[in-house]
Amino acid sequence: MTYVSRQFHLIDRPKGTPSSQSFSLVERQLTPPGPKQLLVKNLWLSVDPYMRGRMVDQPSYIAPFGLNEPLDGAAVGVVVESQDEAFAPGDMVSHFSGWRDRAVIDASAATLIESSLPAQTFLGPLGLPGQTAYVGLLRIGAAKAGETVFISAAAGAVGSIAAQIAKIKGCRVIGSTGSKDKERWLLEEAGIDVVINYRDTPDITAALMDAAPEGIDVYFDNVGGDHLEAAISAANDFAHFPLCGMIGQYNGEPVGPRNIFQVVTKRIRMEGFIVTDHSDMINDIHRDISLWINRGDIKWTETIVDGLENTPKAFIDLFNGKNTGKMIVRLDHSI
Repeated sequence: MTYVSRQFHLIDRPKGTPSSQSFSLVERQLTPPGPKQLLVKNLWLSVDPYMRGRMVDQPSYIAPFGLNEPLDGAAVGVVVESQDEAFAPGDMVSHFSGWRDRAVIDASAATLIESSLPAQTFLGPLGLPGQTAYVGLLRIGAAKAGETVFISAAAGAVGSIAAQIAKIKGCRVIGSTGSKDKERWLLEEAGIDVVINYRDTPDITAALMDAAPEGIDVYFDNVGGDHLEAAISAANDFAHFPLCGMIGQYNGEPVGPRNIFQVVTKRIRMEGFIVTDHSDMINDIHRDISLWINRGDIKWTETIVDGLENTPKAFIDLFNGKNTGKMIVRLDHSI
C-alpha cells in the first residue's frame, strides 16, 4: 500500500513576525517503512516559540529548518505499520516528525506512550514544555520553599507548569501575563499568588517591586526585555535566573536590560539552558509530573486548533498571545 503525506514546507526565511506566505502545504508519496522503521499517522502536533529561531539560517543548539523541506517538531501519533518488533500497529507514540499528517520514522526516534493520561499530555506537561519547566525551576533555578519566584509568560506552555511546580515546592509565585482570562486562570486554576498584567501596567518594574516588596529569589525568564530588566531590579542578592526563552525579541530587535550591572552587584546567577542537555532527569520528571497531575496538584490547559492546514496560523498566534497553556493542532476530529 502506498501513502501520501501532507506536510508543511518553509519556503522563505521570514523577517519579523512570520506570515502564512512563508509556508506551503505540499503532498509527498511516502516509501514503505523499511527495517526498524514505522509508518505513523499523526493525531496531535505541537507548535512552539523556539521554532521561530529555526527559521533563521544561523548556528544554534538545533539546526535551522531547510527551505522547501518538511518542517518538524514534536508530535503524537498512532503506528499504522511497523517493521520493528518493539512496536505494533495501534501503538501510540511521541516523536519529532510534526507539521505533517503521516511520516515514516526510525523506530529509535519514537517513544511508546503507555499512560492513562490523554496522549496530547506528552506534548505539554509530560513533553518538552513540562520537562523545561521542571529543569529550569528545580535544577537551574534551585527554587526552595519560602522563596519568591517570578515567572514571565506564566500562562504559557512552560510558564504555567513552572508556576505550579513552584507552588508545589512551597514558593510564593508571581506571574506575568497579558489578558484578563489568563489572569483568572492563573489565580483560580493554577493557584499562584499574584498576577501582573503587563498590558495594563505602564511600568512593569514598579508593578513587580510592589508585588514583591521583599524581593524575588528566582526569575524564570520566558520573555526577556523589560521583564528581565524588572526582575534584575527586584532581585535579592544571590538570586537565580534560569533563562528559558525570550519571546519578546524573536521577531524584532533585541532589547537588553539597562541595569545589567546589578547582576554583578547582586551576584545574580543567570544561566541559559536547553532542556535536551538534561536528559538524565527524564525519569524523575515523568514520575513527579505524572504524580502531581494525578493528585490534582498540576492542572493544565490547552489551546486546540483543528486541522493540519491551520498549523501555520497556530504557530503565528503564539506571538499574538492567543494561547493559554499549550498550543496544539488536532488532526483527527474523532479524538
